[in-house]
Amino acid sequence: MIRPICRMGNPVLRNVAQEVSVHEIKADGFDQLIEDLKDSMDHYGGIGIAAPQIGVSQQVCVIELNGLNRYGQEINLPFTVFINPKIKILNDEMKGYWEGCLSVPGLRGYVERPQHILVQYLNQNGEESELEAKGFLATVIQHELDHLFGKLYVDRLKDPTLLSYQEEFEQFDLSNQVLE
Repeated sequence: MIRPICRMGNPVLRNVAQEVSVHEIKADGFDQLIEDLKDSMDHYGGIGIAAPQIGVSQQVCVIELNGLNRYGQEINLPFTVFINPKIKILNDEMKGYWEGCLSVPGLRGYVERPQHILVQYLNQNGEESELEAKGFLATVIQHELDHLFGKLYVDRLKDPTLLSYQEEFEQFDLSNQVLE
């Protein structure tokens, strides 16, 4: 079921979401949450979405990336469910990307994040899993996981002049601004 997206200003986006027990993962209804996240992500054109973005304060997010991204990088991450994720930074090297968000519609902002991470999480079956990610994929994962801890990408802007409306971002081709 497609659910409405909670936008910046909704208090659910600023709270630390609750961890999910293995019992809850295996309970009736949890698969429906995953299905709702997938349906909503697909409907609104996202590459990831977190439960707080559809009004559910639980540490669950999903990501799916297939093919070339807007930076010309080939990334293939099949539909993946992250429950109670923990990030470990494997390399402090930072790189920035212009981020957008379903909860902050119509804007893009330049955010720098670590580019080599390890994520430890429970998968959809409640099994311990981990994923090592670099580059844009590492950025996408960190962006989605921020939602589980009450953060939005706009909180991570170092330079507020690098926040733009989507139309101006495209019109003035800001995608190459500040990128190495």
